[in-house]
Amino acid sequence: MEESSSKKKRTLEDYERFYKIIIQNYLRKPREEDKISKLPDSLISQILSHLPTTKEAVRTSVLSKRWRSLYLLIPALTVNANEFPNHNAFVGFIDRFLGFSREQNSILHRCKLTIHKNVINDSPPCVTRLIDSVASSKLNHLDVECLVNRKFLEAVPQSLYVCDTLVYLRLHRVSFGEFESFSLPCLKTMVLEHNVYANDTSLELFISHCSVLEDLSIVRMEPDNIKVLRVCSKTLTSLHIDYFFGEDDDFDDEGFERDGSGVFINAPKLEFLKFEDDLSDSKIITNSGSLAKVDIVFVFSENDTADLIDLPKRDMIRNFFTSISRVTDLKLSSHIVEFLYYNNQFDPLVLPRFCNLSRLKLKISKSCLKMLPTLLKRCPNLKTLILVLDFDTSDEKALVIRASSVPRCLLSSLEHVEIKCLNGGPARMEVARYIVENSLVLKKLVLDIRCTTMEKGFYFTEEGFNMLRYLLALPRPNSTCQILLK
Repeated sequence: MEESSSKKKRTLEDYERFYKIIIQNYLRKPREEDKISKLPDSLISQILSHLPTTKEAVRTSVLSKRWRSLYLLIPALTVNANEFPNHNAFVGFIDRFLGFSREQNSILHRCKLTIHKNVINDSPPCVTRLIDSVASSKLNHLDVECLVNRKFLEAVPQSLYVCDTLVYLRLHRVSFGEFESFSLPCLKTMVLEHNVYANDTSLELFISHCSVLEDLSIVRMEPDNIKVLRVCSKTLTSLHIDYFFGEDDDFDDEGFERDGSGVFINAPKLEFLKFEDDLSDSKIITNSGSLAKVDIVFVFSENDTADLIDLPKRDMIRNFFTSISRVTDLKLSSHIVEFLYYNNQFDPLVLPRFCNLSRLKLKISKSCLKMLPTLLKRCPNLKTLILVLDFDTSDEKALVIRASSVPRCLLSSLEHVEIKCLNGGPARMEVARYIVENSLVLKKLVLDIRCTTMEKGFYFTEEGFNMLRYLLALPRPNSTCQILLK
């Protein structure tokens, strides 16, 4: 994340240097040759298209008379309504930009619109018309974010469903109706967030008709007219599902009917799946043979434990975990670990063996530490384990991790372990002890002891130094195992 931020920062600095070079060029003496202005309009507009926003490109119009309209030729439009004094100015700018582009026969490849609809001031509808205007035959990238209360969503125009060159599509807070015809033969990435749809079938057809779709992200909100989300695609390789609960949006969760709701996934080429949050009652995954990486944050609730549900529901939960059991990389949140811990007491068969699993990341609370050996036993060939200790700092009483037998992975395959949030306390120390003393082939143990603000200075106390000495003195069955502090 830090590396990504630094790259973005360097990029913005590059743009600033670019501006300075252009401005300095025009402040030179008249007799000095102006090389930049001798470039063709098409090349200059291409250069301007790499600026962060259209607003930045507009600023170059002050450089000379020749540059006054060059920004209108760039093949990219990125505007935010907040950058304009009012809604009419925002819409008027876009109309002028698109009108000039049509007059000059220029092609718009990328478009990003951030639209703020002020319902109090009764801003006139514009989303449908603007999408219709930019959904030209040559558009590659469309990103529309409409920030408005769900009661005032505008409809997607029919022209968007037949944009033959569209490769990337993101739609945030719009309304999907029934489509009369459909042709998105180039669409590979689609992000649908907080939208409302006509019905289950229309959304299913919209997804399945994208014949080369590879990456799909759906963030639902309630109500969105979808009872069962069906994702059926022969080409999809990455899927992310999340749920927006409607905070600050006049949302009444008491009206949500969970019974009969569900998620059905049939994507034989799917390699990555992330369930961030989902309210629905059932989750079914078929044709999951290509799944390699799964990240589960919230899938089942406390109402889904085996002591509270009927046999069909119990089978559905078993089948869900079985459908992801061939992955090589798995990440489970503390909520899922807690669910498995309590469910395992009533249904020990809920969790299958993950024989292909090579990397496992767990966020685990102190109350569920007893589940750690059970989880490891289900991963006989595990090589890398990352543990995030989600402990309450006010509860650090000692405990002992016990198991009838040592998990097979600790004896034969586990080579790398990282324990995060290991900031003192006997319960956290027990986790480190259990791993080190039972791992026969462990090559490296990384202990992340970076302190939080509340724990700042802990390792400069006598207790802190004693903890570090204890960690480094732990008996290691594998004498070559390295213990590294981070």
